[in-house]
Amino acid sequence: MIGQLHSVVIDAPDAHALAGFYAQLLGMEVQGSPGDDWVVVTGAGYRIAFQQAPDLRPPDWPDPERPQQFHLDIRVADVDAAEPQVLALGARRLPGGGGDFRVYADPVGHPFCLVWDA
Repeated sequence: MIGQLHSVVIDAPDAHALAGFYAQLLGMEVQGSPGDDWVVVTGAGYRIAFQQAPDLRPPDWPDPERPQQFHLDIRVADVDAAEPQVLALGARRLPGGGGDFRVYADPVGHPFCLVWDA
């Protein structure tokens, strides 16, 4: 092993706002203040960082001209119960999905999946 994963870093036009979305979605804590160029959410031994990118050109799933770039799979006990909660946080449903997952976009447009806990 050469190293260990420290953070997944996500670009956002408002790093603090997007960090807040994921903190609520995942039950994590925001470390940073509005206006910071770098904000981190932590919890349960995990860390996701958000960096200010005012000119972000978000992905447009499933358009190959603006590919997803990355996505998070988020395990939930019941996708039917979780869906209205993530939509209320500002996510939107995207085309695609399968028997054990559904695809969404966060408020900035990054795709993520809710995956049934199997």
